[in-house]
Amino acid sequence: MIDTHTHINMIEGITIDEILKIAKENYVDKLIVPAANPKDFKDIVELINKYDNVYGMLGVHPSDAKDWNDNLIDEIKTLAENKKIVAIGEIGLDYYWDKSFNELQKEIFIKQIKLANELNLPIDVHDREAHKDTFDILKEYNTGSKVIMHCFSGSVEFAKECIKEGWYLGIGGVVTFKNAIKMKEVVQSVPLEHILLETDAPYLTPVPFRGTENQPAYVKFAAEEIAKLRGTTFEEVNNITTTNAERVFVL
Repeated sequence: MIDTHTHINMIEGITIDEILKIAKENYVDKLIVPAANPKDFKDIVELINKYDNVYGMLGVHPSDAKDWNDNLIDEIKTLAENKKIVAIGEIGLDYYWDKSFNELQKEIFIKQIKLANELNLPIDVHDREAHKDTFDILKEYNTGSKVIMHCFSGSVEFAKECIKEGWYLGIGGVVTFKNAIKMKEVVQSVPLEHILLETDAPYLTPVPFRGTENQPAYVKFAAEEIAKLRGTTFEEVNNITTTNAERVFVL
């Protein structure tokens, strides 16, 4: 399996070596670690250089848009010469916490989309309570980069609109929650060829470990739930989503 979005640099109480060992014991072969803030860049580059099966993304999370400066464009370009930087992310819009700088978020999102296009890298999108603006900006400004809607939280209708554009949906532990009716409907309604597995560790821990810190090994619980909802096998979900990840991120 491939955990396509996991903040292993943020997991507490366990070492990176232990996280990767447990992941391997649970058949997670590759992990992709996104940046949220420019301060993450150094940690991510160190991780991908140290561990063969760890890959990285670089970008500035919408909640940290105030930390953006245009010098980061050249910094990311330089760091992305490392072929284990496989996407620009996580970037996007977040209207949940603080709506006072939505326009700044849009501005920084657009700059990073253009950067991804220039570097021919996929875009890993954070979209929280901003579906329309996220969709419209991607439609207008993305000129060829593959798009992953990380931690997809939209309706079946929105999912289908995203898939019409050729985008991918990141599905993680939320799909195992009993009250995640909308998410369960989404994974039943969209082609497996547009689904990627992720954990977003240390957040959004799946059942049966909800309430503890998430980790890459737990990506299997999302796969198992998807298989159950679709009436198929774990092996089919694993094989197709792994192929998807290898294609999208060129792993």
